Parts: sequence; structure tokens; C-alpha cells
Amino acid sequence: MSMSENVRQQMVEGSWIRRMFEEGAALKVLHGPEKICDLSLGNPIVEPPAEFEAELRRLAENPIPGMHRYMANAGYEETRAAVALELQRETGVNVSARDVLMTCGASGAMNVVLKALLNPGDEVIVLAPYFVEFLGYVDNHGGKARVVRCDRDFVPSLEKLAEAIGPQTKAVILNSPNNPTGVVYSENVIRGIGEVLRSKEEEFRKQIYLISDEPYRRILFDGLMPVPVFRYYHNSVLAASHSKDLALPGERIGFAVLNPESDEHDDLMAGFIHCNRVLGFVNAPALMQHLVRNLQHVTVSVSEYERKRDLLYRELTDMGYEVVRPQGAFYMFPKSPMEDDVEFVRELLTLLILVVPGRGFGAPGYFRISYCVNDRTLEASLEGFRKAAVAYGLTG
Repeated sequence: MSMSENVRQQMVEGSWIRRMFEEGAALKVLHGPEKICDLSLGNPIVEPPAEFEAELRRLAENPIPGMHRYMANAGYEETRAAVALELQRETGVNVSARDVLMTCGASGAMNVVLKALLNPGDEVIVLAPYFVEFLGYVDNHGGKARVVRCDRDFVPSLEKLAEAIGPQTKAVILNSPNNPTGVVYSENVIRGIGEVLRSKEEEFRKQIYLISDEPYRRILFDGLMPVPVFRYYHNSVLAASHSKDLALPGERIGFAVLNPESDEHDDLMAGFIHCNRVLGFVNAPALMQHLVRNLQHVTVSVSEYERKRDLLYRELTDMGYEVVRPQGAFYMFPKSPMEDDVEFVRELLTLLILVVPGRGFGAPGYFRISYCVNDRTLEASLEGFRKAAVAYGLTG
């Protein structure tokens, strides 16, 4: 048997998102794509902002000599400085180009950071519900993921976090706005997590790193503003991308930023840059670095996502579904009306609705809806959700 047992096991347990995507492809062949309400994948239907198109046209018509060549593995100095300046404006922390590494998306940033930090057997705490790939990222670099369930409203429990941190803990992964729930962790929660980690660093006399995965940090509703982890914990790293805020998921452009106040800052940044190279990324895409340099202040229309959130939340709760109201991103995570979330998702498939079971995110008993789709798809799905609500006796 050629394939490693570890990879084979990961594939068996693997990404429910991809599995539902494949089931959806089969349904689309059978029924026609226009009849399938595919709410499974976080693949924004919106186009990049007009500013992106203008910048792309400008570069195409006035190419910079050597603009497609290799650059320093950390990325173009000018792009790193632009990212740092915007983060400085957002956070009030004195971030500079020396703290920034341009990466192949937020996932590339996460893998670079974990590769640089982890020794074999080091533990990484992952808060559930979590993005499905986090466990794989930790395993990629010899770490052991330790899953800690959030409270019922999907907010981290400081008590559970403190209990889970031990002498082998090397890092904690945060994801806010959260995929799959859309929950945004408050300033009090982030401050509390920082206090817990500082206490545990003193107790175990070692560094513990807070890795904040924030690809949705600019997709916030109800007037909320990002809560910067750098203000509340020194040994922190930000992983982010422009996949969602500029609607560029296929371009794989992101960045990792190390808190300028972190311990062993210079050694860690050198490690990040080295890992960017040896993991095979080499550098972030050159053209995208040129493009996003002047777009750090630009974001897609967040009000459109907020409008879709309001529509879906209102309709589902009226039908009787139990839902925590999202505050950001473009996901909703209702409670399944039956204990077996996979079975319920299969029932929705018979109604030509594609969603993802919660167990894929470490939270069985729920299911994830991605509403970054066109209005026709979202509105068409409501009839199926209503039929399922009636069939399972929800009171709406």
C-alpha cells in the first residue's frame, strides 16, 4: 500500500466541505446547476472591487520591469510596508515592514508559522467550532491538536482554555470572525485570553504563542470593529489574506505578521522567512503583491453580506431553527433539528440544498450555511429549509 496511513485516515475523516462540493457536482449533473442551492463552499460570488480592476489594468498597461521575477522570500518591501501601515492604523500598534511576511494566502501563513514554531509532539489548542483544515495544519508539522469546545453561544470559555494548557502547549489558534459560526470574539474575550496565556507562560516558564487566523477581519456587521490581538498579548501572530475582503480566493495572497513586542522576534521572523521557502511557497505571488500594495484600504461591500445575513437569520428563526446570530464573515451555523447532523444534511440533499455537517468543524449537531451566494440561490433555498422545518416539527 503506497499511501501513508496518516494521509489515508485524514482522507477518510477529511474535509466535509470538499465532500459536499463533490456531491453537489453530481447533483448538478443530474438536475441541472440552476436547480441546486449550493450553500456549502465559502467561495464569494461577488467580484473584486472596482479599485482592484483599475489597479490590474494600470499594471497591465504600464508593466514594471522585472515585476514577475523572484523577490526576497519575505515579499516586496513596499508591499510589506503598506500592510504594516494599514495594521498600524487599525491596531494602534507600531507594526513595520520588518514584522510582515507575504504568503500564499492565510493557509500558507498558518503553515509557515506552525512549521517555524513546532517541535514534534508540541500541543496546539484549537477552539471548536474550528475551520476544518486547522487539525491538518498542526499535523503537517508534527504537532498534536488539542480541541477545546467553546460555550453554547460559540464564545471561548476562559476556564476551559486555562484547564487545557499544559507543559506541552506551544500555541493556541483563534479564528474571529469565526468560520463556521460567524461569531466575533469581543474585546473582553480577547483580553481574557491574553491574561490566561500570560499566566500560563509564567506557570510553565515557556513561551506560548497566540496565532490569530483572520481572513474575515474586515467582514464585520452591526458597526463592529476588529479587536486586535496585538494589544492584549505580546507573543502573538496574525495570519490573514485578501481572499475575502477583496474577493480574491483563487489568487492566494495573504500575510503573516509577528507582534513587534514578541519574544525572540528577529529569530522567529527569520524562521518564518526560511519556512516560506522550504515549504515550497518560495514567495507570495509577485503580481498580487504589486496589486494589493495600493489596496490596503479597500474592501468589498460588507453591507451586501450583512443584508444576506439579516434575510437568512430572520427566515430561519421564523421557521423555528435555533441559530446564533452571526456578527461577521458569511456563514451561519444553525442547530440541527435532529441529533445526527450528517443525516439531516443528507435530508437537505433530497431537497437539493447543499450545506456542511457540523462534525466537520468539531461541532456535531449543527450544520454550516455559506451565504456568499447570489440572492436567487439564497431565496430558493428557503423553501427547502421550510419543508425540513415542518418535517422535523420545528415551531415557527
